[in-house]
Amino acid sequence: MRALLAVTLLLAGCSTTVAGTPVEPTDRELVQNYFAALNTAESQGPQAQLAFFRHTQHPDFTNLICDLGGATIDAKPGMSTFQPDNEWAPQTGGRPRGTVYVVAVALSVHKNGQVLGEQVGSQRLVVLDGSVYGFMPCLR
Repeated sequence: MRALLAVTLLLAGCSTTVAGTPVEPTDRELVQNYFAALNTAESQGPQAQLAFFRHTQHPDFTNLICDLGGATIDAKPGMSTFQPDNEWAPQTGGRPRGTVYVVAVALSVHKNGQVLGEQVGSQRLVVLDGSVYGFMPCLR
């Protein structure tokens, strides 16, 4: 009987509603999630990462898709450098809609299991309507 009462109380506790409002992720958290998803796609191969870049390309710049030639990119952001960049606009067009951020990123380019190159640079990302968008990298 006590066991039945304990299970009943436990199940009743699972169905109660907690007062309050859900907390939306901050832009910083959204950007961290973007990089986690980018690296997950990288680990799944060139096609998965290309699909990721196409899906996350800023909607105002969908004409700027590049062929990575079977390469993938691993990104390690230095989130301590994360900050708004209110002045930046791509060379190929006007200022993107949304809030532009800049973060220093260490990039490694891989192809066929080999590291082709490494670079540290600034990457711009845009938070627009709760989603993070980037700008497709073009390898040359």
